[in-house]
This record gives sequence, structure tokens and C-alpha cells, in this order.
Amino acid sequence: MPGPVAARTRRDRCPGALRPWAADDGLLVRLRLIGGRVRSSSLRALADVAEEYGDGRIRLTGRANLQVRGLPGTSAALDPDVLAALERTGLLPTRTHELVRNVLVSPQTGLAGGRADLRPVAAELDRLLCADAALAGLPGRFLFVLDDGRGDLVDRTGDLGIVALDSGTAQLRVGDGWGPVVALRDAPATLAGLAASFAARRGSGPAAPWHVVELSAPLADPVPPDPHLPHPVGAPPFGDVPGGRHVAAAGGLDRVAVDELVADVPEVVVTPWRGVLVPERQR
Repeated sequence: MPGPVAARTRRDRCPGALRPWAADDGLLVRLRLIGGRVRSSSLRALADVAEEYGDGRIRLTGRANLQVRGLPGTSAALDPDVLAALERTGLLPTRTHELVRNVLVSPQTGLAGGRADLRPVAAELDRLLCADAALAGLPGRFLFVLDDGRGDLVDRTGDLGIVALDSGTAQLRVGDGWGPVVALRDAPATLAGLAASFAARRGSGPAAPWHVVELSAPLADPVPPDPHLPHPVGAPPFGDVPGGRHVAAAGGLDRVAVDELVADVPEVVVTPWRGVLVPERQR
């Protein structure tokens, strides 16, 4: 059931490229990846930025995003040359909606296993989020979680999401409860619509909710979990896994590590377990 609105005295300050976090060693920026997917050329370019302007490392987050720290600028903004360099990586496709592109997806989806390839679902959701001006105001901590039916993210806390039941349907996640079963083709629009409802209902000001569970009334009528939902399976191990090789990177990636990971592939997948999945079919 929804809980009371959290008593807060500040707005969400989750960092981005246009809203850096001032740390002791300089500015920290976070770059959102949809489902952790990142082109090799973009990861190389980000390594260049980290090496030239920051502390030389790219760090991975628990939401399968990327961070660079030690960057120059004021407490409120990056140095313009650094921001321009970040934009040239291709990892900042929108200035208005950069903070709300929080879409976590089963990393192996479309590569091996799972009940459905959720990459097109995630891409369409991203497009719809960025096309709606009202959604630019979502909190930077608001999270979409898409499990492709293998169960790796089914128990992951989020605000909205889906879990695939088969190749064509999925059950909605709404806060800490379940919503109706929907066709996968309709899932992006349904999720974007629920996000718009949340944005309209949360209000404004420092005490406005950051998460669906904080609303005073349910965002959608709850329904029982579908009996075909998968059981949680946890994180894939590091090493060879179906679909590729899962490389641990808890300490971040320097230039050498990036070059080794992307040497023979056009794209890799950052995982929410601070690893990088190198797809087997492209090696």
C-alpha cells in the first residue's frame, strides 16, 4: 500500500551532466544508459573525457549508469568545454530530460534467455519519456525496471515497470505492487502514461514525492501477481554467461580496461551489478 509522503526539506539532487554533484575532488556527473546499453565508440569517447578532464576512470552505478568525477567547473555547472566533450560522446542525447532516463532492463535481454527481447520496449519508452515536456520534471531517482521474464530484476525495487510473462505480454509493476497484464507492444505507452499521472499528482516543492509508493493514494488499482511470474534468480555470475562474458568492474574502468572490453564489439551492456556484459555473438 502507498505510504505517506516523506518529510523532506530539499528537492531531489540526483546528479547529471547539467546538474553535477560537487565532491571534494571536483564535479561528479552521471550519464544515463537505457538498459545499460552503450556503443563502444561512446565508451571510448567517455574514457577520453575522464582522462583529459577527470580522474581517469569511468565508474559504474547500481542502476547500470556511468559516472565520471574530478571534473572542473563551478558548484552549479561543468566547465563549458567539458560539457561539450560529454555531448560529443553521444551519451547526452537530451538536455531537458537527461535526469529522467532511468530505465533498467535485464542485461541479457535479446542476447540469450528470457521470455521476450525488451530492447525495443525500452527504446520506445525512452522516446516517449523524452517527447513529453511534463516528464522532464520527474525526480532523478524515479526508476523504471523491465524484467524480460528471466527473473533477474523481478525483485528489484522501482517505481514503474514490467515483467514479461511470455513473448507478447507482461504484468505491470506499480510501486511495490502489481498492475494489470498488458501487451508488450502497449507497455511503453502505458508506462509513460502512468509516469505522467505520477508527475501530475506529486505536486511541487521540496516535500513532493520522489517515488510512487510515497503518493497518498494508489497510482493504479492493485491486482494479484500473475501465477506465471518468474522466481527471482539473482545476478548472473562474472565470467562466461549465456549471451556473452560478464566482466566485473566494481572499481571502475580506465582507458586500458575500456579498450580491452570494446576491442571487437560495437556495443556492450553495463549491468546493475557493476559489471559489463560483452555480447558473445559480436565477439
